[in-house]
Amino acid sequence: MCGHEALVLPKKSMNINANTFLQHLVEIESLSGQEQNAAEFLVRQMGEWGYAAHVDGAGNAVGVRERPHPDGRSARQIVLLGHMDTVPGHIPVQQVAGRLYGRGTVDAKGPLATFVVAGALADLPPGTQLIVIGATEEESATSRGARYAATQYQPDFCLIGEPSGWDGITVGYKGRILLDYELAQPMGHTAGPQAGPAEAAVSFWNTLHAYCHAFNMGKPKLFDQLLPSIRAFHTHSDGLTDRATLQLGFRLPPAYDVQELVATAEQARGAAEILPHAHEPAYQGGRAHPLYAALAHAIRQQGGRPIPKLKTGTADMNVVGQQWACPILAYGPGDSQLDHTPQEHLVLAEYGRAITILRHVLETL
Repeated sequence: MCGHEALVLPKKSMNINANTFLQHLVEIESLSGQEQNAAEFLVRQMGEWGYAAHVDGAGNAVGVRERPHPDGRSARQIVLLGHMDTVPGHIPVQQVAGRLYGRGTVDAKGPLATFVVAGALADLPPGTQLIVIGATEEESATSRGARYAATQYQPDFCLIGEPSGWDGITVGYKGRILLDYELAQPMGHTAGPQAGPAEAAVSFWNTLHAYCHAFNMGKPKLFDQLLPSIRAFHTHSDGLTDRATLQLGFRLPPAYDVQELVATAEQARGAAEILPHAHEPAYQGGRAHPLYAALAHAIRQQGGRPIPKLKTGTADMNVVGQQWACPILAYGPGDSQLDHTPQEHLVLAEYGRAITILRHVLETL
């Protein structure tokens, strides 16, 4: 499919231009905490495509389709949980050579649009309730939308909208904890005997980095390692007080006791104040369930070989996976290596293929 061809998928008397829908969604700026315009657009579009749609108490865009069972049995609930917020960074929205460029095309408006379109097109089996959610604040540590959704639904199956590639199936994400460090002390001369706050902050980082290195010995897989990063480092002086602040992030392996890391930080902090926050445990699901089998079958039907993946990042799977006792996977078109980058773009042919795959899953699960 070339860059100028529109992906138009018929359903009865309804035509859905999936490419145009995605481009309009990407054109709406929706930074975390500022998703209202995107939510209103999604609700309006889902309503036109046969969903009962609304904005919920957390600002999520929610669309529901249901096909009752003839004998009145309770419907099987399928939740497709994507997110509509993005990180900052303006990328001109344009189609070039079959690729749509723009912030959020991959992470994660492309997967969310896949959910909306496939859900609208699917001929749901009797006794199925489909809930599509465009969640708020996934790119923030708050995950406000997913936390709210976790209290509203109890699905039998759940897919998280994140880029896995059209032939990939993400079965797990590492956990996360953030650690804020701040040291303030009376200003001193750089030639004096007292180390400055910047040096103390570097020493603190080196101690935690060494701890992580020791933990990772003998663990060749990144998913099993404790991965540290410096998210921000600032120094400041008003002429009387010198300050240094650090924000550190740690990607956590499954079953890791985060209190061990916090205890190590407490011992290393010296006179500084530290604040651990935004903790999400790792989540790793399985493959021995009908949802994985349905996705794998649909991928094979499209000529692909299903690739199970474990991601070193964190997603809303970590949030709802702790509460929803159901098969849960992440799926969506796009190369996750492009997440948050200036080159973020989505191959439209892959997007179309992912819609076909997900539609098949919803019709046969």
